[in-house]
Amino acid sequence: MAIEIKAPTLPESVPDGTIATWYKKEGQQVARDELIVDIETDKVLLEVVAPADGVLKSILKPQGATITSNEVLAVIEAGATAAAAAPAPAKLEAPVVADTDKSNIEVLMSPAARKLIEENRLDPNSVPSTGKDGRITKEDVITFIGGAKPATETKPAAPAPVAAPAPVAPPPSGARPEQRVPMTRLRAKVAERLLQATQSTAMLTTFNEVNMAEVMALRARYKDLFEKKHNGVRLGFMSFFVRAAVEALKRFPAVNASIDGNDIIYHGYQDIGVAVSSPRGLVVPVLRDADALSLAEIEKTIGDFGLKARDGKLSIEEMSGGTFTISNGGVFGSLLSTPILNPPQTAILGMHKIQERPMAVNGEVKILPMMYLALSYDHRMIDGKEAVQFLVVIKELLEDPARIFLEV
Repeated sequence: MAIEIKAPTLPESVPDGTIATWYKKEGQQVARDELIVDIETDKVLLEVVAPADGVLKSILKPQGATITSNEVLAVIEAGATAAAAAPAPAKLEAPVVADTDKSNIEVLMSPAARKLIEENRLDPNSVPSTGKDGRITKEDVITFIGGAKPATETKPAAPAPVAAPAPVAPPPSGARPEQRVPMTRLRAKVAERLLQATQSTAMLTTFNEVNMAEVMALRARYKDLFEKKHNGVRLGFMSFFVRAAVEALKRFPAVNASIDGNDIIYHGYQDIGVAVSSPRGLVVPVLRDADALSLAEIEKTIGDFGLKARDGKLSIEEMSGGTFTISNGGVFGSLLSTPILNPPQTAILGMHKIQERPMAVNGEVKILPMMYLALSYDHRMIDGKEAVQFLVVIKELLEDPARIFLEV
């Protein structure tokens, strides 16, 4: 029986997608729930699995093709066997060719592993695999690049002569190598939205600085107890910033609003987008109803977002919406920067590196752990006075974190 493999239903904010990778070829055996194709959208990488055991009869949408919601991608002949789909193994020569010519073997690998292999121009057949059904994992590629030998390696000295020639040939003197690669859909969409934000908004940025001593002392005092109490969830700085932002947004509804044409939409809830770095680029999953989340729930959710972003597992629902965004460039060492708006939101808060600096306190010079804060905002919606006062509230709440919990 022929079964159609269809693209998943895409939300209105994602009109179409692109076939990124087929993991099976026509005529190959597939198992129920086995990953067979990746679809790249403007926001996430979607995985499509086989609906039944059988043979991949035909591929209707090749790699690179654009697809829409519920469009038929391929057809599976349910119940068929590998022998019926590929009689070639009956020949005596086939096993010999397969053993000696690895370039013809379909190599299974995770999306993250494939990206690392392509970036480092590796031969996937040379990377030892430890995943299920022989699939190459991201850790396999990292281990291979680092030169570490897998546990199953029986001749540790053998790979050395093979690996040595790779970096031997330097480019000729005066060579100017170039490489042209197409943008991923995510990168292209990020570029489009950043350009849109700079061209279609009246974006300004106001700055302030915050003394992080109280938050750091509170974190140092309770981080071990916090981690033990909440089953390994670590107490970081982001949860304090999220809670401070929630309180400030309640006091300044315009900062939590969005613009839709000539209308202003005031949101009676606080959905905080948190910028997260991933192998495919910057993504912004959303903390829904952040005002109802505890510090532990915020930290756990953000940690889960980070893991999902790394493995390409974030869903479109987790990436959609948001009324305000927080971006932490400090984790990369940024001392001061201007974050760009995430339309249709009207403001974004930028965190930066904590650095000890001499500060004047009551006529004395003290060394304090200071962080620069940046609030970029759409001046069409938010006046400068509101933006400055909003950032001052963030500063005051963080310098006296008890006020966050007392809501004063």
